[in-house]
Amino acid sequence: MKTIVLASNNQNKVKEFKEILEDYDIITLKDIGYDEEIEETGETFLENALIKAKAVHQYLKEKQLEYIVVAEDSGLCVNSLGGAPGVYSARYAGGHSNDKANRQKLQQALLEKEDKSAEFVCCIVVYKPNGSYQSFEGNIEGIIIPEERGSKEFGYDCIFYSNDLQKNIWRSNKRRKKPNFS
Repeated sequence: MKTIVLASNNQNKVKEFKEILEDYDIITLKDIGYDEEIEETGETFLENALIKAKAVHQYLKEKQLEYIVVAEDSGLCVNSLGGAPGVYSARYAGGHSNDKANRQKLQQALLEKEDKSAEFVCCIVVYKPNGSYQSFEGNIEGIIIPEERGSKEFGYDCIFYSNDLQKNIWRSNKRRKKPNFS
């Protein structure tokens, strides 16, 4: 089984990646002893994912370890807010990973807005031991709903209604195609 280093310690993301990449051994930053904060200073999701992937790749290279690194950056872009929170989705209300505060700030910002349309964007970078990489970006369009539904443990999922799926994304168990990183 091939090993992939996920450039994250976010347990919700780790769980999702392990479900999707079940044919790979997914290890985290903690597992490789990486304990530095990676500053996401990019202006796009791709730039932030690349920053994380390169930092972890360099660390592995120094340790003479040859693993594939997978990094991602994702967020919610609300049309009536000029694309906010965007790349600042995880720290929209200040700090990092306070999902409830982020949702509350977003709901407050949308109170007087008629347009509640948004898109969830995800960019994934697969960084290989030889320094080459591939990037993948996807999005799903929807609207921000006024009440939280279902599990409230991960980001904006409980207030984002997908137009494509015709449901909240927290309920989506749609089977995904398994990627091959060979």
